[in-house]
Order: sequence, then structure tokens, then C-alpha cells
Amino acid sequence: MSEEMKKNEVDVVDDIEDGMYRVSLKKPYMFEGKSYNVIDLSGLQDIKAADMIAVNRLLNRKGNVDFLQEMTLEYALNIAAKATGKPIEFFEMLPPYAAMQIKNRVTGFLYRQE
Repeated sequence: MSEEMKKNEVDVVDDIEDGMYRVSLKKPYMFEGKSYNVIDLSGLQDIKAADMIAVNRLLNRKGNVDFLQEMTLEYALNIAAKATGKPIEFFEMLPPYAAMQIKNRVTGFLYRQE
């Protein structure tokens, strides 16, 4: 395979990878006086197992005892809050389509194979 073809393959993979961490919103989302068109989830790369355990414990205290907590919307939004440094209220007030996009990106990230 030529170097040019290899370079193009990597560019495509990088584009897909970058898109995994960005959730584009259909219309601007207002939170605490600031408008958001995109939510950047690149902080997922810095999430540790300790963060996941902390979210599990938080959800258990709140009564969420689902067998697969990491597959719930509540878990995904809490992980997204940790990854972005935004308060959980930011994610809880999102429109449903955006919340589900966040959930899909977080669960996709957690279950991806390297």
C-alpha cells in the first residue's frame, strides 16, 4: 500500500474518532446564560475506573440499582459531567435527542475495543 493511501486511511479514522467526542445540537442550548451548539466529550479519554466506581456508588445511593448501570441514561450523563467538568444539571436539562446522543457516545466509548 502506498504512503499516500496509508495517510488517507489515517485521516479518515481520525475524522471518525474526533466525531465520536462531539455532539452537535440541532438548535443552540442555553445553560446559565451561555449558548452551546456542540458538546465536547473529549474528556472521556481521561476517565478512570475510579470515576466509574464513584458514579456507580452515587447512583446506588440515589436508588438506581440497575444490573447494567453503565447502560442507563443517568450513568452516561454522570460520566459526561465528569468528563466535561460541567454540572450534572447541564446534562439533565438537555433535550431528549441530545441526551440520547450523549448516552450513545459514552456507552460507545466505554465498550469500544482497542
